[in-house]
Amino acid sequence: MTHAQGGYYLPSPSHWPLVGSIGLFLTTFGFALNPNDPTFLMYIGLAIIAYMMFGWFGTVIRESEGGLYNDQVDRSYRWGMMWFIFSEVMFFAAFFGALFYARQLALPWLNGEGNNAMTNEILYNGFQAVWPTDANGPANVGGDYKIIEAWGIPALNTLILLSSGVTVTWAHWGLKKGNRGQLILGLLATVILGFTFVGFQAYEYIHAYTEMNLTLGSGIYGSTFFMLTGFHGLHVTIGAIMLTVMLLRSMKGHFTADNHFAFEAAAWYWHFVDVVWLGLFIFVYWL
Repeated sequence: MTHAQGGYYLPSPSHWPLVGSIGLFLTTFGFALNPNDPTFLMYIGLAIIAYMMFGWFGTVIRESEGGLYNDQVDRSYRWGMMWFIFSEVMFFAAFFGALFYARQLALPWLNGEGNNAMTNEILYNGFQAVWPTDANGPANVGGDYKIIEAWGIPALNTLILLSSGVTVTWAHWGLKKGNRGQLILGLLATVILGFTFVGFQAYEYIHAYTEMNLTLGSGIYGSTFFMLTGFHGLHVTIGAIMLTVMLLRSMKGHFTADNHFAFEAAAWYWHFVDVVWLGLFIFVYWL
C-alpha cells in the first residue's frame, strides 16, 4: 500500500516495470531477428510498451490526484526526469558518434589518406571517399540506392516539429496564467503536429524501401540513417503519447499553476526531441 513514513514517500510494489521490460525485450528481439523485415514479435513488444506507458501513467495520476505526493516526491521526479533525458542525450550521442566516425575517420582511411596509402588498394580498390557512399561495399551487396534529399519531407518535418515546440510552450504559458482554454488548445495543436510528423516519416520510410532501395542493408549510410531517424521517430511517438495523456488530464481539470510537473516533464521531453531532430536534419539529411 502506498503511504508516507516519516515524511518520506514509499510507493507500493508495482508490476509495471516488469511489463515494460517484457515489452522492450520483445521489441528488441523481434527487430534483431530480421532488421530489414521486422517480425510480429516487434509489434507485440511495441504494443506492450504502449500499454505499460498508459497503465503506469494512470497509476501515478491516481496517486497524484489522491494527494499522496509531497515536496520530496516532486524533487525526486524532477531529478529522475533530468537524469532520464541526460541518458537519452548519451544514447543519441553514441549514434551521432558512429556517424562522425564513419564520415570523418573511416572514409579517409579507406581512401588511403595519411599513413594508410596502401589501404585503398588492398581493402577496397577504387574506393571514393564521398558521403553518402554510392554503393553497398566492394561487391555492391544490395545494389545501388538513392538518398533522401533534405529539402522535401525532412524540411517540412523540421517546420512541423519546431512549430510543435512553440505550441507546447504556449500551452505552458496558458497553464501558468490559469487559462485552461489556451492550455488545451496548445496541447491539442502539439499532439496533432507530433503525430503528423510521425505520419510523414512513415511515408518517407515506405518510399525509401519501395522506390529508392534505401534500407538498413544499404551500407553504412543506410544503417546510420535508419538507426538515427528511426529511434528519433520512436521518441517522437512516445512523446506524442505522453502529451496526449497531458491533454486528456487537462480536459479533466488536472494541473494548477503551481502544481503541474507531469506537464513540465512531457514538455521537457518534447523539447529534447526537437533539439535532436535539428541535429539529424543538419548532419544526416543536409550535410
